[in-house]
Amino acid sequence: MTRAQLQEMLASRPDVQLVEVLPKDEFDEEHLPGAVHIPLRKIAERAPTELDVGRPVVVYCWDSL
Repeated sequence: MTRAQLQEMLASRPDVQLVEVLPKDEFDEEHLPGAVHIPLRKIAERAPTELDVGRPVVVYCWDSL
């Protein structure tokens, strides 16, 4: 899924929580509006306390390769 496709999907689903798992410097440089930053290595630890278990979650990461 491209960033544009994801943004379109999120616009139609305001209940979805967006989590970006990029390293902090990459998240700070360019993240999608409204995204929550939880580094991939911390997702198991932080997701239960930072995300609403009653709402869908999309985890997103991109690579320039």
